Amino acid sequence: MTKQFISVALSAMLFALCSSARAQQPKKVPVIGFLGAASSIGNDRTDAFRQGMRELGYVEGKNVVIEMRYAEGKRDRLPALAAELVRLKVDVIAAGGGNSCCQESDFYHSDCHGAER
Repeated sequence: MTKQFISVALSAMLFALCSSARAQQPKKVPVIGFLGAASSIGNDRTDAFRQGMRELGYVEGKNVVIEMRYAEGKRDRLPALAAELVRLKVDVIAAGGGNSCCQESDFYHSDCHGAER
C-alpha cells in the first residue's frame, strides 16, 4: 500500500511540475501539500514519501517545499487542513491515511480538482 501511495503522490507532483513549466521564466520551486489523517510522530507514510522524493532528486528546502498538515487522528479536522493547503496555493496535495483522509475533505468532491468518487 505504501509503494502505491508513493507512486500516486509522485506522479501527481511530476504532472504538476510539467504542466506549469515555462521556458523564459525563472525556475519556481514546487510546493507540495501533504495531508495526513494520523499523527506526524512515527508516521511511516511520511517517511516513505520523503525518501521517495529524495530518491528522485528532490531535497526538501532546496528544490522542493513540503507543507505538512496532520489531523492527529481527528477526522473532523481534515476539511480545515485541506482548505489551509488550498489557501497556501500549493502545486499539488498528497493525502496519506487511506480513503478516509480524502473522503472527509471537501476537495475530494470538487470537480475542479479532478477527483472521482
